[in-house]
Amino acid sequence: MFITDEDYRVVIGEAALKTVSQTSAENRANAESEAQEEISSYLRPVYDCKAVFTAEGDKRNKLIVMYTCDIALYHMVSAMPQKMGSEIRKERYERAVKWLEGVQAGKIVPDLPVCVDATGEPSGIGVVFHSQKPLRHNW
Repeated sequence: MFITDEDYRVVIGEAALKTVSQTSAENRANAESEAQEEISSYLRPVYDCKAVFTAEGDKRNKLIVMYTCDIALYHMVSAMPQKMGSEIRKERYERAVKWLEGVQAGKIVPDLPVCVDATGEPSGIGVVFHSQKPLRHNW
């Protein structure tokens, strides 16, 4: 598993985690896999998500660990009947998504393994060309 009990202690207390996960290992595992897929959808074009999420211990990126916890907790809280503590979870979720959007846009460059092709060359990094909208001088 990518996320451990110790990882959650940084963002939520042990008793609160049991409440939010509804003491179900299955709920927690589902929320964690949803969080990993959500993060992967932002990172996949450039970064090797399999390597990111199979890393263990200190080899894991600390921000990815924290944001995975935040997103998983957001999904768990969303499934609760009264959405206890949902405001802080929503704020942390939005912060995680904002960071992921920055990574996706190339404004933030995390220390993550990039996708490589069979020769070992980076394959996910490409050049994106943009142009301005054509001028229309219809006066």
